[in-house]
Amino acid sequence: MMEKRRVLCFLYLLPFLMIPVVAESEQSHNESRKLSVTRNKIMTAQYECYQKIIQDPIQHTEGLYCNRTWDGWLCWNYVLAGTESVQHCPDYFQDFDPSEKVTKICDQDGHWFRHPDSNRTWTDYTRCNTNTHERLQTALNLFYLAIIGHGLSIASLLISLGIFFYFKSLSCQRITLHKNLFFSFICNSVITIIHLTAVANNQALVATDPVGCKVSQFLHLYLMGCNYFWMLCEGVYLHTLIVVAVFAEKQRLLWYHVLGWGFPLIPACTHAVGRSLYYNDKCWISSDTHLLYIIHGPICAALLVNLFFLLNIVRVLITKLKVTHQAESHLYMKAVRATLILVPLLGIQFVLLPWRPEGRPVEEVYDYVMNILMHYQGLLVSTIFCFFNGEVWWLMVFL
Repeated sequence: MMEKRRVLCFLYLLPFLMIPVVAESEQSHNESRKLSVTRNKIMTAQYECYQKIIQDPIQHTEGLYCNRTWDGWLCWNYVLAGTESVQHCPDYFQDFDPSEKVTKICDQDGHWFRHPDSNRTWTDYTRCNTNTHERLQTALNLFYLAIIGHGLSIASLLISLGIFFYFKSLSCQRITLHKNLFFSFICNSVITIIHLTAVANNQALVATDPVGCKVSQFLHLYLMGCNYFWMLCEGVYLHTLIVVAVFAEKQRLLWYHVLGWGFPLIPACTHAVGRSLYYNDKCWISSDTHLLYIIHGPICAALLVNLFFLLNIVRVLITKLKVTHQAESHLYMKAVRATLILVPLLGIQFVLLPWRPEGRPVEEVYDYVMNILMHYQGLLVSTIFCFFNGEVWWLMVFL
């Protein structure tokens, strides 16, 4: 009875304990805010733990078992004597890795393990920060790798756009689609660099959760969708040109602009509304939500449709080459081959994304591979569509 009174007293006083301390200087204010966020997380977890202890029925199983308890950081349920309970590390501190495990041992006599040095109940949190230094170094390497990748992408895409605009003989509907695709990648790289440097790398800003950081995340997801739907536009254009219209040159590009720039607004806005209502985390920076399928689903669908179109185009072109041996078919085959190479390369990240391995060093290799696939796409697109383009090389050499 006394224990329940203490718990109820704690629950009553908790709102007053969760008021953050405001520091005088800017630096101390930021540090105080971080400590306040950590303290509030712990207080909230403790509040939920005590509520669970009060509301859940008492276990009436035979045999010895350890009682439910709050150890200061995590809540532990009933455990049979002689067993070990395991949870993920909490995310209260920067040097704690939530993917690592915390263990708490229930002795044979039904009491939680006591550390021999202090003779107090003890939970093993030692693995939470074992590889902290290595993980921080990897995170720093990935951060700089991403910045360099987007920087190189912007530079190569701007050079490619300059080439396409300079050589008027390259002006055609297919190159117009290339220009829009390149511009979408440039915009995405710019927004990503801003987001990485100004938002993701600024914990004080994330803690305040301004509207601007959510807007930058919205733009990032929208422009990422534009990248893939402009790739779909490339596939649809070639399919219409080769399979449907039989080499007819002119198509109405308005619908391609609607698909490339307009359609990605639908999943981006839907995700923003869903995030606001159901998972309104700080700056929408967390990827631990199924709401991201609203963005990734249409992208995967676009990639699959594009792959189908391109394979069908290859089938038609091979048939035409066998029958007619037209030089025009050879030219279109080169264009299709370039797009066909890009689609799997740009889409493989969504195939590999759910299959992140656990444990070093496989996990680290996976992170580096995914980082390169995600942040060097603009460089890859400009290389295949421009720098490896035979028409561009011919113009640059002979004109």
